[in-house]
This record gives sequence, C-alpha cells and structure tokens, in this order.
Amino acid sequence: MIRLGFVLLLVSFLVIQPQQSDAVCGYESCPETKSNMVNIHLVPHSHDDVGWLKTVDQSYYGYKNNIHHAGVQYILDTVVTELISDPKRRFIQVETYYFAKWWREQSETTRRIVTKLVNEGRFEFTGGAWSMNDEAAVNYQGVIDQFTVGLKFLNETFGACARPRVGWQIDTFGHSREQAAIFAQMGYDGQFFSRMDHNDKDTRLENLSMEMIWDASESLSEVKLFTGMLYNFYSDTPGFCFDVLCNDDPIIDGKSYDYNVESRVDDFISYAATVSKHYQTNHIMIPMGGDFQYEDAKVNYKNMDKLIKYINERQANGSKYNIFYSTPSCYLNALHQSLQTWPNKTQDFFPYAHEPNSFWTGFYTSRPTQKRFERDGNHLLQTVKQLSVFAKLSSDQQNRDLDYLRQIMGVMQHHDAITGTERQAVSNDYDRLMYDAIIGAGNSARDALRLLTNFPNGEFESCLLLNISECAFTKDSADNVVVTLYNPLAHNSTQYVRIPVKEANYKVNDENGNEVASEIVPVPWQVLALEHRANDTQHELIFKATANKIASYYIKKIDNPKKGHSIKKVEPHAEDSDTVVQNSLIKLVIDNKSGRLRTVEMNGVSENIEQNFGLYKTRASCAYTFRQDGDIEVVQDNVEFTVYEGDLVKEVHQQVNEWISQVIRIYEGVNRVEFEWMVGPIPIVDNVGMEIVTNFRSEISSNGVFYTDSNGRELMRREKDKREDFTSDLSRQPISGNFYPVTSRLALQDNEKRLVLLNDRSQGGASLQNGQLEMLLHRRLMFNDGGGVGEALNEEQYGKGLIARGKLFLVLSSIKERNTRTERLAEKEIHLPFYKFFSKDSSKSRNAMPQSIPDFNDFPEPVHLLTLEPFNDDEILLRVENFVDHTEGNVVSFNIRQIFDSLGGEEIRETTLDGNMPLSDMRRFKFPAKASGVLPPTAVEYSKAEYNPLEADKHQEGSEFSVTLHPMQIRTFVIKRK
Repeated sequence: MIRLGFVLLLVSFLVIQPQQSDAVCGYESCPETKSNMVNIHLVPHSHDDVGWLKTVDQSYYGYKNNIHHAGVQYILDTVVTELISDPKRRFIQVETYYFAKWWREQSETTRRIVTKLVNEGRFEFTGGAWSMNDEAAVNYQGVIDQFTVGLKFLNETFGACARPRVGWQIDTFGHSREQAAIFAQMGYDGQFFSRMDHNDKDTRLENLSMEMIWDASESLSEVKLFTGMLYNFYSDTPGFCFDVLCNDDPIIDGKSYDYNVESRVDDFISYAATVSKHYQTNHIMIPMGGDFQYEDAKVNYKNMDKLIKYINERQANGSKYNIFYSTPSCYLNALHQSLQTWPNKTQDFFPYAHEPNSFWTGFYTSRPTQKRFERDGNHLLQTVKQLSVFAKLSSDQQNRDLDYLRQIMGVMQHHDAITGTERQAVSNDYDRLMYDAIIGAGNSARDALRLLTNFPNGEFESCLLLNISECAFTKDSADNVVVTLYNPLAHNSTQYVRIPVKEANYKVNDENGNEVASEIVPVPWQVLALEHRANDTQHELIFKATANKIASYYIKKIDNPKKGHSIKKVEPHAEDSDTVVQNSLIKLVIDNKSGRLRTVEMNGVSENIEQNFGLYKTRASCAYTFRQDGDIEVVQDNVEFTVYEGDLVKEVHQQVNEWISQVIRIYEGVNRVEFEWMVGPIPIVDNVGMEIVTNFRSEISSNGVFYTDSNGRELMRREKDKREDFTSDLSRQPISGNFYPVTSRLALQDNEKRLVLLNDRSQGGASLQNGQLEMLLHRRLMFNDGGGVGEALNEEQYGKGLIARGKLFLVLSSIKERNTRTERLAEKEIHLPFYKFFSKDSSKSRNAMPQSIPDFNDFPEPVHLLTLEPFNDDEILLRVENFVDHTEGNVVSFNIRQIFDSLGGEEIRETTLDGNMPLSDMRRFKFPAKASGVLPPTAVEYSKAEYNPLEADKHQEGSEFSVTLHPMQIRTFVIKRK
C-alpha cells in the first residue's frame, strides 16, 4: 500500500509539474535571503559510512540492524518521496557509491523524478566522490581516482546540474592541505568539515575564524580554497533531532496539552543566536541529519517544516531570524555575496584531538596489513588502466572488471576503511572485495599482455604473497619461467626483482638473450617459521632489471653456475667490535655486541645512526586514538644477526626479540638503505595493549623541526609541541600529540645533513627528540573507548595476534640545493614499482608480433605519468604531473603530440583535475584573505585557469600540443581516439 502511494505521488508530480523551461540548478536555484536578518541555512543530510560497523552491503540493505541501524536504500526512497511533496525542501547526497547502487535499481519513472529534482537544485550532490575519503592515510593518487569515478557517474547520469560545488568532509579525523588543493584543482568553490582540534576550535570561535581561506600549496600560489568549520559537529542541533533514530521532542502544534511550539522555537532561536556570534556574516549553516538518518524522512521533514513556519512567523513581531531549507553550496554562495575578507590558513589540521587525553593519531597505523593491501590494489589499478589503453581492451567483461577495481579502490579510500577504524568483520569484507576486484582486473592485465608481448598464450599470473616470499607459480619449480615486468612510471626504470624459488642454480636472460647477473639469497628463518606459509620455496632469486614499459626476463635452471651466483654467509669476528657491510654507494656499521645499526655512510656523509625498536604500553588506546601510559620501553635484548653478502645485494638478518625481526638490505647501485621489518604476534600481558615503534637516533641538530608529506605530495613543516594557530594542550598525551600522518616521507635536517625515512604504507611518525625519527609500525589493543566501533583493535590471524611485515627506506645526504628531488624519485619507485607477472616459457608461445607501445621517455625527468586510462568508449584520460616542488625544480615544458598520435588521437581537451569538466568552463568563487591594507571587495570576484587550456585536434600544428608544468602542477586531458 505504501509503495502504491509512492507511485501515485510520482505520477501526480509528473502530471502537475511538467518539464519547466525556467527550472534552474546550481547557485541560481538558491533560496532568497534577507539582508537585515540572520539567515539560517537548514541543511538536511544523512551521513552514510561506506562500511564501518556493518559492511557496505549490510548498510545499504538494512541488514543486521541489531549491530547498527542503517538502511541507505530506504533513506533514498523516502527522501525522494518527501522532496516531491514540497518544492521548498532540499537534501544533499554525499556518497556516490550508495547513490549509484540505488539508482541502478530504480524504475524509469523514479529516475525521471530524481533527474527533475537534481535539475531544480532540490536534490544536490555534495562532495560527490565514490566515498568520503580519509585525509591522513590516503595517497593523493587514490583520492583523485575516486573523485574521478564518482563525478564521472554523476556527469554521465545527470549532466552539469549534478556536479558538486563544495566538499563535505564532515567526518574525517583531521584535514590535509593536499585534500584542499585537490578540491581547488577540481574547480570546487569551498569545503566544510566538522572535526578540528578542540583547542584550535576554541580559539577560532573566540576570534571569528571558523571560516577561512586555505592556502593549499606552497608551490602553486593560485591554489586556495574557502574552508568552513561547522559549529556543532555534523549532527542535528542539540535537542532538535527529529529522526526516528532519536528521542528529541517533536514540534506539537495541534490542540494538545503537550503543545510546545513556543518553547521549541525559543530554544532553536536561542541556539541560532549563539551560533551567529561566532561567524562573520549574517548567515549561519545548521545541518539537520546524522549517521544513516532519514530512513523515514516524513518524520524529519514534517517537523522541519513546522520549525521553519513558526520561526518565520515571528518576523511579523520583529524577530530578526529567517530560516529556510538550503544546501552547503547555497550557504557558500551567500558568503561569497557578503563581500567580506577572511582569515588565512597555511598549514593543515593534524593531529586532531577532541579532548586533552584523545589525540586521534593511532589510526595513522591501525590495521597495517590492510593499509598495505590498499597500496597493492592501487598498484594493480594503475597497471591495468595503462595496459587497457595500450591494448585497446573493450569487451564488456574487461570494462566491468576494470570498473569494479576502480570502485572498490574508491570504497577503500573511505574514512573508516583505509584508516583501519572499522569493525573486524567489516575489515574482512573489505579484504574480500579487494581480493575479488584484484583477481578480475588481473584477468584484464593478462588479456592485454597477450597482445602487447610475444606470448599470446602466456599465463601472466600475479603473486599476491610476495611480501612473505611466496608465489604459487614458482613453488614447484622456477625452471623455464618468464617474469614479465610492467613499469607504470613514465621513464625507464632499473630495479631489483626478487622471485621465490627452490634452492638451485639459475640463469636469467633478458629479451635479447643476454645473461643478467643474479644471486640466490635465503628467506629469513622468521618468515619460514610462519605457520600459514607453504615452505616449498626457501630462497629468493635476485636480479637487476630495466624496463621502459614492458620487459620480460627468462629464468632457467642450470647445473653449472658462473662464479658469484651464490651469496655467502659472513660470520662476525669475535675480536672485532663492528661488522662493516658496504657496497659502492653505502657503508653500514653494525655493532657486534648489540647487533644494532651504529653508523651510516652515503652521499659523502657519515652519521652515527642507531636504530631501535620500542613499545608504548597502553590500557586506553583504540582504533582511532593513541594513548600511551608512559614513556617508550626500548627493546633492550641484544640482537642476533647474520650477514649475507653478494655482488648485487648485502643483507643483515636480525632477530630483535621473540616477535620482532628485520632485514637490513643494500643493493648495488641503489642509493637508499632498506629495512624490512616483521612484527607480531604482539604479546598481551595483563590485558595491556602495545604500540610498536622503531626509531632512528642521529646526532643531527634538528631543533625539534621535522617534515612529513601531505598525502604523498608537498612536505609539511612540523615542530615538536607547536601548532600554527593555537596552543595545544599536551599535558596528558605529550607523545601521541606529536605524531603526524606519514604516507610516504618523514625527514629532519640541520645546516649540514638530512635524514629521511620513506615508507610503503601509511603510518604515524614523529620526531620526539632532536635528531630522532620514530615510526609507529603495528598496534594490538585491548580497549574500546566507546567511540562507536564497539570492539578493541585486536587483530588476529590463524588464532594468534596478527603478524605484519613492511619496509622503510633510509636516505642520508648533505644539505644541498634541490637534493630532495632524488627522494621524490624514490617515492615514485616505492609507490609504483614494477608489477610482476609470471608465465611458463615455451618456444611455441613466442610466435606473435607484439603491439607497439608509446614511449614517454621524452617527458622531462620530473614529469610523472599520474594517470593513463580508458575514460569512455573512444576516450582516454591522461594526467601529467611535475612532482617536484618550488624548492626542488623549475617550470618544465614539453610536447605531447607524439603521445597523442601514438594513442590514435583525434582530438584533445583539457579538463579540471577530475577529468569531468572542461577547464575552460571552470569559474571558481574568489574570496579575498584578510591582510594589511586589503579592503573588502566591492563586487563578487571569480577566478579561472591562469593560462589558455589546451584544446586541439590532429589537423593542428604540433606546437599546439605544448604543455607547461609549474612545480607541483597537475594537468588533465581527455583524448578522443579513433
């Protein structure tokens, strides 16, 4: 009966309100405001986590509501019904993942209605990415990709009226400067969020700086973004949650003993008056919604209708409050028209603390293996996207498999996914989704490589367990195996390749038949001891490989190896105090007594660097927060170590204690030191949790200053115990309050030397003492602090505590102008190394002529091939990035005509960063910042691209295809191909 009523309402809506030629969306659809009043923008919304306490499907379908009441499909059903019944009502939708899932299930009639609501600005998309991504643990590539997926769906479904104009990052646990830069480069006019350090918020409330202009890049002066902080989190006004999930009083306006209109209106106006005192203009925004609210939207809207009616009725008696349904974009539009100047912001909003004992710095590391798995998924995604372009894959199955991996990677950017702040069952489901998506996309990679190599029948299998030196393809034999390497980077790259093998003698040849030097090294016994690992292969074959885009190497078992094929075990001499491990670039000194690293010498610099492992005991840390009970407890055990030396690689295998081990590794010709750590199972004693760290202590005089990356891009200057705009209360948590997110790089320096750690996944990092860098590697906790998860972060595998394995890379150098660009090159290789595919070698399979592949080596050295992927049936998306900042490099110019032609280009157009809007159409609000001598504007101002966007076709001269990139600039193009 309810469904029948909904259908009748839809039909009547179409009949009574036919297509209107004057219907408008965007800012033109915003409600009128009153200049002499306090304008209250009431914003109905539902915050729908893409997985948290329940899986994404459970949250969509309303399954297992005994865990958490969430049913997104019903929210969208009832919201649409209520919007139809009153043209003044509005609603914002944020997570495109859920909307796309719902849209696919709708009838044509419902789709027509929703399209009309979108075109009239009543159902407005805000944010618009596949999920509301985290801002601490994500890499910028994953963020850009998932916005591209979400905005592309909206554009293809509705057109320009669905394009969001503001970001809505209301539930992320701190905010990065790079996220603001991404919004600006996508053409957004501003963003709003609701989490900020409590001390920062108190300061801003007092000095009217809750809304500001964020200088989002030190290298790109035009990248600025209006940013606003909500007054009272993102949930309903206290006492005015009208949702069925709440217990606040409804507005009773009939003939009833419980009539409460006057008191309810008084209370709301009192709250609005309080809010308005802390903002600059006569406009305030009050969100009305919360987690998975509006499942019975009639209840919400009926009470909001009454609230609006009775507050506005008071204007006749002199009230100065004007309230109406609105959206964040309409609120921003009103601020733009207010012709104000605004405070300025330059740094970021990390770390976040909601009270002195709760710094949300633990999630930077929570679930370390899942954080690494997300990186693996991105690695394959970039590989398959490029391969799909080169091989021109176009079947329905291939498109579905690629789209599915894109979408699941979008899910993984969610602020309860990559953060590790979800329940264990949800984490398991994320892993399942990732695995399924990787397997499907791997099939597309195989299809492409069969066309792009001379192996039309090659298996091209992936090995997902290489981190524990295991590969199903080589577990029985590595004889006659072909390793095909794919290089996602723009330029030729030379890297070392490690393949799990049985102990034997092998020869490796390149595609020209030239023998390549190789060595066999033993797998650490701690890895062999993993209970779940199949120990068919106990060694690794190492060789140095070079690839432009695709290169194959051939492994063959032999009887008589050449001298030097085997690595040798070196026993430390008892009479010596040190063991020296060195190659042509790096010298390491290991203290024989302690077994620890003592000295590093490289790049003409020598420094005493001691590495330790340590732990912080905790009874109160949770998935979100890091709360240490006391100072670090350094693992004091003398480290047992064994040295293996070869011509290509030298390794120090260390046993730190019963559950911590490590391999220190240097490769010939590679100018960084690799630390492959393994931690776990972390023991639990007396129900006390542990935070496991490693630190590197040097004598560099850093004076409390260190640097962390912002989502893998620009570096942020940090100073121990200091914040940009406020004084942080570190009285209870002086250690965790100094940790920051590290997604690729942590560094310190003085006037002579620089020490850098690069990592292979998101982690928390700090410099708690001069010259020291500390990285949080793994966590096992016993406490749930009531933050909503409902369980402790106590990861287990095979009935025991989770074992995690990962890598850090150390670089020591002198302070020279622009020497940090080598760190950025290393970042790219670590983030996107060769992807390995395995096949059996047979002469009959090598009988095909491979397709040619474009050569990107003409790009200048600092230009990164950020994106190359199929966009539409006949279109390719291309992104190029100058990955050095203004201190490391200059403006570069190059021509992409050759790439355009080799990709079969017919036309090319430049777009905003997300690829979905022509850059020539971008017109952003311009908000002036407060500064000495700066007067408020006299008229609204806008900004456009600072150069003429590239737009050309194949008939134009090659000079029309010139591309100039300033440091840190990304340019995005859509190429229409034949």
